Amino acid sequence: MKKIGNYFLKGILFVAPVAIVVYILYAIFVTVDGWLGNTIKPLIGFHIPGLGIVVIFISLTILGFIGQTALVKPIKKTAEKFIRKVPILKLLYSSLTDLFSAFVGKEKKFNVPVKVLFNRENNLWKLGFITNESLTEFDLSDLAAVYFPHTYNFSGELYLIPKERIEKLELSPAEVMKFIVSGGVTRIESLKK
Repeated sequence: MKKIGNYFLKGILFVAPVAIVVYILYAIFVTVDGWLGNTIKPLIGFHIPGLGIVVIFISLTILGFIGQTALVKPIKKTAEKFIRKVPILKLLYSSLTDLFSAFVGKEKKFNVPVKVLFNRENNLWKLGFITNESLTEFDLSDLAAVYFPHTYNFSGELYLIPKERIEKLELSPAEVMKFIVSGGVTRIESLKK
């Protein structure tokens, strides 16, 4: 019974960061779209569906720009210090920031697409991304960390794989990610170069 409870908590921690972001964006969209609809409809005579998405996109872009200014950086650092002192907030915040920075931050992690031979006998390969080429901190210098995204999902698995079984692909990381997430449906010019 203790194991089931442990798996349940791990499941919550796995889903919570994405679910919280999706819920917040959805709630903001519903609020903004409803408010704009009620405000603009009497002025122009008709409702523009989805106007909230445009407003949210513009607002988040402006916030991203403002967040990079010297004026906001001290406030951001103070808020981060507070968040890092609260255990659950720290876990959620660090998970989200690591995830987002892996995709769009300065330290993009999914930028080295690879194919890995999983079963030599049946010639089975798996596509993924090297996230860490040096695992010396684990005394595993002959292994590399490779992340394998799941198809039709926002999750994946991390494997530590012998470097000789990894072959780098000369393809765009975004194209490889689309190919994997789409279950191989998305077309890529060539998987070999």
